[in-house]
Amino acid sequence: MRKLLLLVGALVVAHVALLFVRVSGAAEAARPDAVNVGIVLDVGGLGDKSFNDGAYRGAQRAEKELGAHIRLIEPGEGADREAGLRLLAAEKMDLVIGVGFIFTDDIAQLAKEYPKTNFAGVDYALATDRAGNPVPPPPNVAALKFKEEEGSFLVGALAALVGNSKKVGFVGGMDVPLIQKFEAGYRAGVLAVCPTCTVVAQYAGVTPEAFRNPGKGKELALNQYQQGVNVIYHASGSTGLGVFEAARQTGKFAIGVDADQYNEAPGRIVTSMVKGIDVAVFDMVKRVQDHKFKGGIYTFGLAQNGVGYVYDEHNRALIPDSTRARLEQLKADIIAGKISVPSTR
Repeated sequence: MRKLLLLVGALVVAHVALLFVRVSGAAEAARPDAVNVGIVLDVGGLGDKSFNDGAYRGAQRAEKELGAHIRLIEPGEGADREAGLRLLAAEKMDLVIGVGFIFTDDIAQLAKEYPKTNFAGVDYALATDRAGNPVPPPPNVAALKFKEEEGSFLVGALAALVGNSKKVGFVGGMDVPLIQKFEAGYRAGVLAVCPTCTVVAQYAGVTPEAFRNPGKGKELALNQYQQGVNVIYHASGSTGLGVFEAARQTGKFAIGVDADQYNEAPGRIVTSMVKGIDVAVFDMVKRVQDHKFKGGIYTFGLAQNGVGYVYDEHNRALIPDSTRARLEQLKADIIAGKISVPSTR
C-alpha cells in the first residue's frame, strides 16, 4: 500500500510539474479573510503583451485594491490545462478563472464536479440550441464575452482611412469562430469607409500553437506588405510580435490587439483594439468578494467600454483629426444601434 501511495504521489508531482505556478508577493500579505482566486493562463503565457497580460493586470489590481490572494498558473509546453483548473478547484478557491476559449469544456465539466466553486471563463464559448440560441453556462460559471467585432470595426475603418492603399491586411492566430469575429468586424469597418478596398486575411494555423508563433506572424505579414498592404491588424497573441517585426523591417504599419501594444514597435503601431480583460477579471473578483457573484453571460462591448481603440499622445500624430472624428461618429452609431456589426465572416 505504501508503495502504491508513493507511486501515486510521484505521478501527481510529475503532472503538476508541467505547470508553472506563480504566487505574487502581494498575495502573501493579503488579509486573512481575503478572497482566494486561481487563474490559469492561455497559450503564450505571461509576456504576450496582449491577452494573458491583460488578465494578469486585472489580477494585480484585485490584489492591490481588494487585497485578494491570487494564484496564477501558467501551463507549460504540452501541459494538461484541465489539471491546472482541477488543482485550483480542489484547493477550494473562491473563484477559478480560465483565460481563453480553450478552457470552455474543462470549466463546464469541473463546474459540475465542484458545484460550490465559482468559475469564470474569459471568452467562454457558448453552446447553442437547435434554434441557434446560446445555451447559458452552468449556474456557477460566469461566461465573460466581448464584442470584439465592434472594436475591430473601428480599427478596420481606421486602417482604410490612413492606409493610403486599396489593400489592408489581417493576420489571425488560430482559425476558429472567436478570431473570425475579429476579422468579420474588421472587414465590415474597412468596407464601411472604403467599399472598393480589399482585405487580405490569413491565419497562422488551426491549433492553439498558432497563438505563439512570431516567426509565422512575420512571414504572413511580409507577404501581405509585399502585396501592397500598408496596415495589418493582428489578432494572434504573441504571433503578432512577428507582425510588428515585419512592420519595423518594412517601414509599414500594424494595429495591436487586446492591450495597448504601441511600445512593441513605437511609431509603427497606428493603434490597438483593446479588450477590457483586466476590467472583466477585476469585476468577477469583486463580485465574489461582495458575495454578488452569479453565473451567467456577461457581455462587454463598446457601450460597456469593454472594447475600444487607443488614441493618446503616442499615436495622435498618426490619426488626423478628421479621421478621429469619423471614428467617434461610427462608434456612436454602433452604440445607438444605427450600425449592426457582423460577428461572422
